[in-house]
Amino acid sequence: MTIAAVVAVVLFRFLYSNADTAANCTYDDIRGSWTYYVGPGGHNNSLDCSHFDVSDAHAPFTVQLLFPNIAFDDKYNSGFWTMVYNQGCEVVIDNRKYFAFSAYKGTQSICNETLSGWSHDVDGTNWSCYVGVKQTTVDIEAKPAGRQAKNLNDLFVIDNNYIQELNSVQSLWKATVYPELKNVTVREVLSRLGGVRKSFASIKPAEASANVVALAAQLPRHFDWRNVSGVNYVSPVENQGSCGSCYAFGSLGMLEARIRILTKNKFRPVFSEQDVVECSQYSQGCEGGFPYLIAGKYAEDFGVVEEHCNPYKGEDGKCHTNKNCTRYFATKYQYVGGFFGACNVPLMQMELVKNGPIAVTFNAGARCFSLLHYKSGIFHEVKMPISDNFIFNPWEFTNHAVLLVGYGRDEEKKEDYWIVKNSWGKTWGENGYFRIRRGTDECALESMAMVSTPILP
Repeated sequence: MTIAAVVAVVLFRFLYSNADTAANCTYDDIRGSWTYYVGPGGHNNSLDCSHFDVSDAHAPFTVQLLFPNIAFDDKYNSGFWTMVYNQGCEVVIDNRKYFAFSAYKGTQSICNETLSGWSHDVDGTNWSCYVGVKQTTVDIEAKPAGRQAKNLNDLFVIDNNYIQELNSVQSLWKATVYPELKNVTVREVLSRLGGVRKSFASIKPAEASANVVALAAQLPRHFDWRNVSGVNYVSPVENQGSCGSCYAFGSLGMLEARIRILTKNKFRPVFSEQDVVECSQYSQGCEGGFPYLIAGKYAEDFGVVEEHCNPYKGEDGKCHTNKNCTRYFATKYQYVGGFFGACNVPLMQMELVKNGPIAVTFNAGARCFSLLHYKSGIFHEVKMPISDNFIFNPWEFTNHAVLLVGYGRDEEKKEDYWIVKNSWGKTWGENGYFRIRRGTDECALESMAMVSTPILP
């Protein structure tokens, strides 16, 4: 593709770059040979790539993204890459990082192109903009990005018969009606679950090796970071409200807990989700985002601030964070297992016990949407038809991010479970937490866990 052709593509893309991303690209869509057009370097993290002029790009270079996470460029440098859910891709090669969202037009994914992305040295210096164009031609036709929800401004209907059915067809958990779900719109309810348009493709956990299974078998049968020898290392439960900011709460909750663990509770920060909502280039504010890009890239590239620097309002807006506030950073971010698609239960357990709580993503599709009504017990998918009167139908999946803090087993019911911190307030569930069946990948919880390591001040 000529530079002129790429310029035309980029100009077209910027018409859509300020909206929430509707891209829905698979692993095989991204795997292959790409050409990266990189702009001038020498910038810092204040660089605005929305006005990137590809005609100013340096000589393009080619990078091969190979199975399972191997990258090679045309100078024979080797590196690694990972999908960022179905939204984009990050490549680390030749001492630089490259991240961009996949392109789209309206609700059509354009998986063989990227939006204008960000590149910088692995130490976070020398920033530049870039655009990627895939050179192979397999599976690069524009595809639907998921069914679009309708009537989002209608009032959400609580079907009491549905609640009764949830309680009658299973006995592991109890459903209830929460007053805060009354007189709110479908849009507000979906925002609690991660954002109206945060669709993603589920993946299955990777098979665990015999060695990993043996190591995990040596772990305690019950573990909870809220009570390790009588000490709680988990920050308080908060309420995201009707803003689709769960990704910020899950991400920052992980960093808060891991700092408490590293400092033996001497430093117990509560970080600002509003700073993420308003200021992060790597998310879409109240329309959703991903822990990998917040607890990972944002925390490493820009840092996070304490709550008082930008108190939570639960709404979009310009960045109002106090510029004099200290920013706290993290590094070594990755999906559990090393890349997207390598996660499994034993690896999650070992990571949890060794290093602290884990940010996980919850696929709140039709069968897991009932988490909204969870009161107590061990949650699991309820395989039953949704009532005709129930206004939410599986128009699309939503992406709810939460924080894994422990695990255990109910000996009476012979059920293994995870302990999960939610962001719907202390009056929801079990004091703001829920337990969910472990070992069966309920709601894709065991396939998309990510971690990062705080850098202590």
